[in-house]
Amino acid sequence: MTTASEKELKGAWVIHHGRKLVLDVNGPAEFPAINEAAKAATLLTKLGQTNQATVTKVEARAIAVASGLDPRLELNGLLQVLERKRLIDQSTNNISILGVTTRGSLGHATDIYNEAEPSTYEEASITLAEIASDAPIRRADVSQRIGDTHKLTDAQVGDFLDRAEGIGFVDKEGDGNDRLLFNGNLFRRSSVVKTQKVLTSLNDAEQRLVREIAEQLSKSGCLSVQHVEHVLSKPLFEKLVAAAVYDLNEVTNEQGSHVYVTAPAAFHKFVDPMVDDCFDMAKSLVAALTYGMVSRSSSQGRITQLPSLVNKLISGREVGPTTSIGQDYRVLEVNGVVKLRRDANYANRYYLRLLKREVGELALQVLTQGNAYAQSLADLPSAPMARYIGPEESRTSVRKSQSPLSKRATRDVLEAVRGGRVL
Repeated sequence: MTTASEKELKGAWVIHHGRKLVLDVNGPAEFPAINEAAKAATLLTKLGQTNQATVTKVEARAIAVASGLDPRLELNGLLQVLERKRLIDQSTNNISILGVTTRGSLGHATDIYNEAEPSTYEEASITLAEIASDAPIRRADVSQRIGDTHKLTDAQVGDFLDRAEGIGFVDKEGDGNDRLLFNGNLFRRSSVVKTQKVLTSLNDAEQRLVREIAEQLSKSGCLSVQHVEHVLSKPLFEKLVAAAVYDLNEVTNEQGSHVYVTAPAAFHKFVDPMVDDCFDMAKSLVAALTYGMVSRSSSQGRITQLPSLVNKLISGREVGPTTSIGQDYRVLEVNGVVKLRRDANYANRYYLRLLKREVGELALQVLTQGNAYAQSLADLPSAPMARYIGPEESRTSVRKSQSPLSKRATRDVLEAVRGGRVL
């Protein structure tokens, strides 16, 4: 019998693969069970709150557009999937959603995937993901394991692995059957040992700089990308980002895009980041709050008492009003993490309310307690760097690029989510 944790982990892989499929023209048609389950669970997460909630069809349509879903064809089909699972109820104008957490959504993703009668290749893609996240493995070795597990011929396994690499289910380094396969979640398991293997390739001066950033991250949890790049130098910073030593988190507002750095280990101290923050909601909140602390002026709503503010949000109360709230939380707003309310007296000021309590709790822990593994960088081993760590271009396949929403579309989406005009 599958345990709850196994269901959640499988659901996390469904979501991971679903994100890759949207970047591939033929991927959704080739892996339809994964595509449907990933999109349905993601939609459920964005629509739902910690407690039972009701959203309008206008809001749901806006969230679909912001999520890259066709609001006419895909949205209606996915809502029907969720309704059959009795996770939502629909009326003419509204959708009622049961209380949902990230972990709950992942369990539902697994159920939807299983009920969609996945193909052998879809099942093989989940197996491959588990193998490649535990440790890099040679293609020749994983071919044997995939073939034996799923009863595939050598030719079928070869075709499957070619497609898995092309879509991005796994990354690769090298050529031929001797090449190594792994994925971006490699550093989310046993990250201390794996990160140390990367760092042993650095000279003494570089290691000192990395320790300096590690100490700063342990105190603040999040740093601006400009600061980290300045301390490390651009080549060293890019090398470490390529090796997944750091996570980049982006917050977008009227002033443009602002990127902040966190360590993957920052989330390991509290949760399994492959499960609890599979949708990157806590990371997005961390980035938005960090921007509010370090980059906003006091006249715009600079955050000065972070624990007090986040605890207030976690308790279900509103904060505000400020002008910055209306600008800094757009991604979180369309993802259903927060809800904004316009001030009746000032059109450009907003109040902020947290809809997903567990996201706020995780973000607060990261920002106030720093990352769990800062101390592990104090004594780096002298062993040579593992050869599976390569530059970013070796880790990723060429994907179909996605353009962000236009400013007009973004504005329309926000207005709809905030209860304004219909899309």
